[in-house]
Amino acid sequence: MKESPKINNKQSRYIRPTWDEYFLSLLEPLGRRGTCDRGRSGAVIVSKANTILATGYVGSPPGQPHCDEVGHMMVKVIDEEGNQSQHCVRTLHAEENAILQCAKDGVKLEGATVYCKMVPCYNCSMRIVRVGIKRVVAQKRYHADQLSVELFKSAGVKISIVDNTMEKYARQ
Repeated sequence: MKESPKINNKQSRYIRPTWDEYFLSLLEPLGRRGTCDRGRSGAVIVSKANTILATGYVGSPPGQPHCDEVGHMMVKVIDEEGNQSQHCVRTLHAEENAILQCAKDGVKLEGATVYCKMVPCYNCSMRIVRVGIKRVVAQKRYHADQLSVELFKSAGVKISIVDNTMEKYARQ
């Protein structure tokens, strides 16, 4: 009879990812569904019980042309310091798409957490506050995130930024 191998309890054992690590790991594959090469981002909205309520990615509204198919719809934006930049407005942001999916499906978001590639833009941040999301976990900073961070603070939304470096994305 063959003897079964002994397990050495001092060997390294598998360590499960934390909930934050787990949900953040979903962002990259979700972002690959994005239809704008300027920012293939994903978002996951999770309940207090760590159940996924919705996912989202950067993409055009259903039935509308995608940047990857017809090109970008660029507008000039001037920030609070007078700097000009170009932004594509053809697509919805990942956080916005996830929130809209919940609205479409009748899913309440009170007390939820949203995981995202970078600190949400101000428009997405206003929507996050409005629907009652209470925690934002961002992998990186966003170049124009100051107003978002201030809004979250004043609205009682906890924000955690995993990597304090600025997210780099394509500029065209």
